[in-house]
Amino acid sequence: MSEPIIKIEQVSYTYREAKRPALQDVSLDIARGSFTALLGHNGSGKSTLAKCLNAILLPSSGRVLVEGMDTADERALLDIRRTVGMVFQNPDNQIVASVVEDDVAFAPENLGVPPAEIRRRVDEALRSVGMYDFRLHAPHLLSGGQKQRIAIAGVLAMQPQCIVLDEPTAMLDPIGRREVLATIETLRREKGITVVLITHHMEECIDADRLIVMSGGRVAMDGTPREVFSRVEELRAEGLTVPETTELLYGLRQSGFPLPLDALHVDECADAIAAILKKDR
Repeated sequence: MSEPIIKIEQVSYTYREAKRPALQDVSLDIARGSFTALLGHNGSGKSTLAKCLNAILLPSSGRVLVEGMDTADERALLDIRRTVGMVFQNPDNQIVASVVEDDVAFAPENLGVPPAEIRRRVDEALRSVGMYDFRLHAPHLLSGGQKQRIAIAGVLAMQPQCIVLDEPTAMLDPIGRREVLATIETLRREKGITVVLITHHMEECIDADRLIVMSGGRVAMDGTPREVFSRVEELRAEGLTVPETTELLYGLRQSGFPLPLDALHVDECADAIAAILKKDR
């Protein structure tokens, strides 16, 4: 088994003037090429943890290692941010140019990448997110989902090995959400990029390799989505819901139907219910 791309070792973090730590003794490994989803209510610590992954925040105690580089080492900062790219919930805060391709070129230009290589990276990044045909458009005229895909392309032009997305669909309509999630899945499947997704939306976690639930700055649950979402009562106690499929199956179980709770996809849920109905005939 290969070394994890990110190691989080007993990390705690406290904001200035805060009454309690935002993170408390968190230890996690993020596997290379994996899709990890972080879930939790507001104030759970998930966004604070995300910002620790590429040295936007430095731990108050403990350490974060990115490809063996300590995020507290200022000499490694540029390499860390080349390795782990961040995408935030408001794409307008990440778009800096008046033309799409200029915006995507911004980061590699600042890194001193040669012009021919910048051109190649920009074109490749825009094709990767399905926005190449919009390369000469003005970003402010694009939809929210398109803007977020441009923000992702800007990170891709840095050629990161890992992308951390902090609630990237929070400000989007359903169409924009689908566009961004499809882009994330394509990057992971075709480019092998490690994805860490912070979200409020249960359905966005279904296809993750691993689902981590944060609560009070600590890891409350950690497992596959099928394992975690089966713990309906515990999630409710944390103020969280479950996917609609799990909610339906759980309700039917409460009514006496012996249904599994790990049928997360709609077709799986339908098949499980159909099998029970057929058996009862």
